[in-house]
Amino acid sequence: MLRLFAVFISSAVLFSASPANAVEGPAAAGPIGGTDIRSAMLPPPGLYGGVAVLAGGTLDFVDGNGRTIPPLRDAHLAKQLTGTFLFYVPKLDVLGGSIGFGGMVPAGNQCGHLFEGDDSRCTTSFGDPYLEFDWSRSFAKPRASQYAGAYPIMEGLTVMLAVGLVIPAGPYDSSDLTERALSIGTNIWDVSPAVAATYTTPPIFGEGTEFSAKLYWNNYRENPDTDYRTGDLVNLDFAITEHIGRFQVGIAGFYAVQIEDDKISGSSIPPDGRRGELLTLGGIVNYDMPEYRSSVKVKAFKSVEAENTVESWNVVVGFLKGF
Repeated sequence: MLRLFAVFISSAVLFSASPANAVEGPAAAGPIGGTDIRSAMLPPPGLYGGVAVLAGGTLDFVDGNGRTIPPLRDAHLAKQLTGTFLFYVPKLDVLGGSIGFGGMVPAGNQCGHLFEGDDSRCTTSFGDPYLEFDWSRSFAKPRASQYAGAYPIMEGLTVMLAVGLVIPAGPYDSSDLTERALSIGTNIWDVSPAVAATYTTPPIFGEGTEFSAKLYWNNYRENPDTDYRTGDLVNLDFAITEHIGRFQVGIAGFYAVQIEDDKISGSSIPPDGRRGELLTLGGIVNYDMPEYRSSVKVKAFKSVEAENTVESWNVVVGFLKGF
């Protein structure tokens, strides 16, 4: 039996997910904290659900040279999010692999201010629903764990093709820059094809080293309230972890780069089109509970390189349950 995995322990809205304009830019597609470990794997056929909780805060708002944007030198935002999800894997063979589809809706609270002398404000609401369809095929072979009660380890390669969709249904306020930044909804459609791969080695340090990554191509539509269009964004969620019985422990990261200029009413924004780039790194721990068909994941990460975006820290705790 394949291990359960935290594919939808996530949300489409988090500070470090978008290297677009610090105030206008939407988040990248994908789950809270990213699709890091086991990113190409689907669980066995069945219905899955769970919840994720994220807490985070901004550290700096930087320009295209990585320097603090002067008008935002005093800016600070803090966010607490929760996302509930469902994911279904039917008992079907499709081109030698399996398919899965699901969705989640984030909700939460965001507080803070952008400009010096401004009072802090807060917004509490639900966010933009996220849907994803996946096709996965595994060439890996199950290998029994040396620890009693742990899932078998899938040694070898698994690949995935997917498409994600962010639906701009969450409340959005465009009345001023601060309200835009505090809005949990983005008011922007995002269609994101994706490809993923997961490879686990034979035992080296523990029971097998896993290399996993998922690449999204975010195609943003124009925000009809502001005439702002964020340029296409490519983002990569990745992790290098070790399997040790019920635990999976290692390093996870997120890299994103904008491949098109941001535009207002069709014109690129000077001086550099506000093209963003971002790298975040951190630690991740996942614990499986096969007797309950459940997993718990904890991840903490912060920005290490940023241009035209927000530097931030984030902590995510997620719970996955098979029914």
